[in-house]
Amino acid sequence: MLETVFTIIIGLAALYVVLWIYILLPAGMATKRGRSAFGWVVLSLIFSPILACLLLLLLGDNPNAQRG
Repeated sequence: MLETVFTIIIGLAALYVVLWIYILLPAGMATKRGRSAFGWVVLSLIFSPILACLLLLLLGDNPNAQRG
């Protein structure tokens, strides 16, 4: 019983880490730079979250973005 609970906790933790790396990290970086969060999440899902994050760092802020 305890082994099953432990396995579920580890599985949920792993799911959160994967969710953060593939979705939340690129979305947050894109939003902060005035870029489309959805587009960058799709890019990270298709190619790689590391590539998406590196490209966001290299591109920097969107000069055409309207700041509120």
